[in-house]
Amino acid sequence: MQQDQPQNQINIEITEEVAEGSYANLAIITHSHAEFVIDFVNVMPGTPKSKVKSRIIFTPQHAKRFMKALMENVTRYESTNGSIKDLEEIQIPLSFGGPAAQA
Repeated sequence: MQQDQPQNQINIEITEEVAEGSYANLAIITHSHAEFVIDFVNVMPGTPKSKVKSRIIFTPQHAKRFMKALMENVTRYESTNGSIKDLEEIQIPLSFGGPAAQA
């Protein structure tokens, strides 16, 4: 006898290319009244220009749900692996590694 899938179950597939992922060490977040936009960037030392690797667009409601889910996962990670060091004091200029601006 075949079992019915539970209602509200989502079948999610991922391509091999997407499964490989993209590395990002900078996220730029902007928003309007209707959406949040997160651009993920890989900034490399000595490289004058960096490109956005991925852009995710959320509704405000989904942005808040994402924030809560990320906070829950960070809490679980830290309970297993210890506190993540906050590097907020280190300021990375957006021209990281590029020539200095001149007037």
